[in-house]
Amino acid sequence: MELNSQRVRKLAPENDPLKIGMGWTVEDLDKPQIMVESTFGDSHPGSAHLDKLVEAAVRGISDEGGKGARYYATDICDGIAQGHDGMNYSLVSRDMIANMIEIHGNSTGFDAAVYIASCDKSVPGCLMGLGRLGLPSIFITGGVMDAGPDLLTLEQIGAYSAMCARGEITEEKLDYYKKHACPSCGACSFMGTASTMQIMAEALGLMLPGTALLPATSKELTEAAYEAGRQSVRLARKGLKAKDIVTMESFENAIMVHAAISGSTNSLLHIPAIAHEFGFEIDSDTFDRMHRGAHYLLDIRPAGRWPAQFFYYAGGVPAVMEEIKSQLHLDAMTVTGKTLGENLEDLRKSGYYEKCEKYLEKWGLKRTDVIRTFDEPIGTNGTVAILKGNLAPEGAVVKHSAVPKEMFEAVLRARPFDCEEDALAAVLAHDIKPGDAVIIRYEGPKGSGMPEMFYTTEAISSDGELGKTIALITDGRFSGASKGPAIGHVSPEAAEGGPIALLEEGDLIEISIPGRRLNIIGINGERKSPEEVSKVLEERRKAWKPKAPRYPSGVLSLFSRHAVSPMKGGYME
Repeated sequence: MELNSQRVRKLAPENDPLKIGMGWTVEDLDKPQIMVESTFGDSHPGSAHLDKLVEAAVRGISDEGGKGARYYATDICDGIAQGHDGMNYSLVSRDMIANMIEIHGNSTGFDAAVYIASCDKSVPGCLMGLGRLGLPSIFITGGVMDAGPDLLTLEQIGAYSAMCARGEITEEKLDYYKKHACPSCGACSFMGTASTMQIMAEALGLMLPGTALLPATSKELTEAAYEAGRQSVRLARKGLKAKDIVTMESFENAIMVHAAISGSTNSLLHIPAIAHEFGFEIDSDTFDRMHRGAHYLLDIRPAGRWPAQFFYYAGGVPAVMEEIKSQLHLDAMTVTGKTLGENLEDLRKSGYYEKCEKYLEKWGLKRTDVIRTFDEPIGTNGTVAILKGNLAPEGAVVKHSAVPKEMFEAVLRARPFDCEEDALAAVLAHDIKPGDAVIIRYEGPKGSGMPEMFYTTEAISSDGELGKTIALITDGRFSGASKGPAIGHVSPEAAEGGPIALLEEGDLIEISIPGRRLNIIGINGERKSPEEVSKVLEERRKAWKPKAPRYPSGVLSLFSRHAVSPMKGGYME
């Protein structure tokens, strides 16, 4: 089998001298050529340490007889982008990372690729680009940061900030928390989008078994990067491409793992977008169907008790898969060249679980304190649901495992706001009362880039009264750290004239998580028949006018014109 790099050398006589000019030897030119694409940069803790993993991967490639080439598409941080218009660039950055990977991979003749990323948009961006390129590929993630004093983790800062704004804790206390919440590099130490997507990469079969969400400070992570580099050369020589490995069954495995870990709702944007690049169509109804009856096992924050570093201590993705094995496609292929079932068998024999549990012993814990058994789960109906109705004809997403039981069935009064800032101000000023539904609209992909509503969800969930008596409903999205009565991704979005744009103060909204319903059932405080509601909405639609584009130029203008519905993945087409 002729390697792609050697084919390209024959086509482009400039190829060899240009590579020699940057330090390659003549012998290097004949080796399998591996692109090592990472999001390294001084952008945030999830990427600032990736250069060490890049060098480990390049060393592994060299030791296996290949030549590694380092490429970079630095990502941004949702936390640093929080609280200002920087958050509007978050989702589109995912697509731009995928675009850069396509450019880097297709403009140069590589034989395989290693991808290294840690966080919310960088991991799905790399997975989208990986699927688009189709090269033999392997993923290594940047792991998870350590927890701070008293197991402090970053997702608690939003709640502490809201408590400080309400006068419940002092500025000094908040300042202490802020200075100690991120004691090391790595993804934030809770089951947010970053941790969830690292796990999804392994669940799809694109990582070496047991390497997702390793502690970022551990020697095991550097060793995993080295081994991933070596494996990339083997994949290149075999010609085993990513699209030979990832099938629809791989995505179904990932969704079942997502249910077991109470994964971030942002996965409902990312998994369909990644599947699209592999040639599969996954919609939100697929998640809803597969989550029904799924066993939820993971006791990790924000829904559970422990920081995310404990996930590896309890055995990581393989331990979760062992518990839900009856629901997985064990014959799915992986980057090891073996099936998922074969990988799990190899790990059982290798002492992997015994090594992990030594970490747990230091905390006086056992594996089932972190990952429950299938027969003794935390819940038995998955963790997310898709609600539909005349308010969300295409659907809306709720992480019901984080919703108070009091809010599973409710009728609430609409309090519409056309941006998050106004809604947050109303919550903090105690202008929102029990029985209200805080509506934040014009925050979808076409409205403003689909930022997350993290501060507002934290202000609500940290309020002892409001957290159990109101809901937040938006065409935007939430942080993977969000908890409480939050319903997002409402589609069609307001910018497209969806029903959420037509809501007025005092309209009555029915929420039924068991019934999967999200309906407008009353106008101005009075219950109406569905026909009457439909007639009023039609009259309002005639008077509704689209808002002027928030971003008339630049990348967000491009995104707003080309992004598909959140229910399809919010990707550009």
